[in-house]
Amino acid sequence: MNTFLNYLVVAALFALVLAPVALGVARERRIDRQLREAERGRRAAGPPETRSAAQPVTAERRPYLRSWARV
Repeated sequence: MNTFLNYLVVAALFALVLAPVALGVARERRIDRQLREAERGRRAAGPPETRSAAQPVTAERRPYLRSWARV
């Protein structure tokens, strides 16, 4: 019985450590999906019809670095 409880405690601690990581990955994927959908909508709309309209700002997103240091 003690062995089972030890495994259960280790599994619970492992889940507590990995929970923030999983939530962060899910958030990043949601943001990436929203950015892709917004970019598709901008392309489908086409260029502005008047010459006096402001040009859209295009920013390139850096690839996700699998490290704690995002520079």
